[in-house]
Amino acid sequence: MIKIELLKVFLSVADEGSFTKAAEKLEMSNQLVSKYISQLEAHLNARLFNRTTRKVSLTEAGEKCRQHAKQILENVDNLEAQFGELQTTVTGTLNISAPVSFSTLHLSKFISVFRKKYPEIELNIQLNDRKVDVIEEGFDVALRIGQLQSSSLVAKNIAPVRLVLCASPKYLTKNGTPSHPSELNPKHFLHYSYSSYDKTDNLLLSTLKSISQNKHPTIISNNGELLMAAAIAGEGYLVQPTFIAGQALKKGDLKIFLEDYEPEPIALYAVYPHRKLLSSKVRVFIDELNEFFGEKPYWDEF
Repeated sequence: MIKIELLKVFLSVADEGSFTKAAEKLEMSNQLVSKYISQLEAHLNARLFNRTTRKVSLTEAGEKCRQHAKQILENVDNLEAQFGELQTTVTGTLNISAPVSFSTLHLSKFISVFRKKYPEIELNIQLNDRKVDVIEEGFDVALRIGQLQSSSLVAKNIAPVRLVLCASPKYLTKNGTPSHPSELNPKHFLHYSYSSYDKTDNLLLSTLKSISQNKHPTIISNNGELLMAAAIAGEGYLVQPTFIAGQALKKGDLKIFLEDYEPEPIALYAVYPHRKLLSSKVRVFIDELNEFFGEKPYWDEF
């Protein structure tokens, strides 16, 4: 079965005579446009476009496909116009990629609220701290935390994420509280291996980046909760997002220090392939995320 999205992208490329212009019009990535056209050609077992470095034009098969596609989409538009008002439920499977610690600590709370409002949406949530390829791996939306690099994906800023340097009161009593990043003991740094500390304009983060690259911390892990437990036990200090450390800070198990050198907050983002072809299930998920977490997330209440 041919998906409606493939026909919409096909007609846009045909009308614009360019993959790039079609991508801009649809607010999609060139990669996704090319993927959709390849899928349609494979399904029809026909080459639909003649491609040169300067121009994209329809083949004979492409011209026939264009005529049928227009008719199909007109019929779909008529159907939606007649019955759209009657469709009040949002359905389908939503494929989500999300970070491990954030999901176990906070996304689970959100999911409970979301499911009560949208019980017809099935959720397939894959937890992974690596940067997944949203398009190639078939995700509808991915949650990412950090500073986003230039990307063809659309990104929605959901909530700020504060980064703090913290240690247990026991550790600070035993080793003293540094008053400057240069006083940090490299051997006591608990390093989160997925963090690159890219904000090199911040003295604290640039110092920790140097420690992680040149002075080899004693404990390195790809899990922030494990490192936080080590910090609570007095093993050292670490930079932690407050969505992980908030409860420990609230209870006094950890204490923030060097606050004068705290970096600007990063953010929780929802990223997805395109804006114009955004499905209703993705749209309501992002809207509800933004409402649930918002500009002042509850995990900073400590």
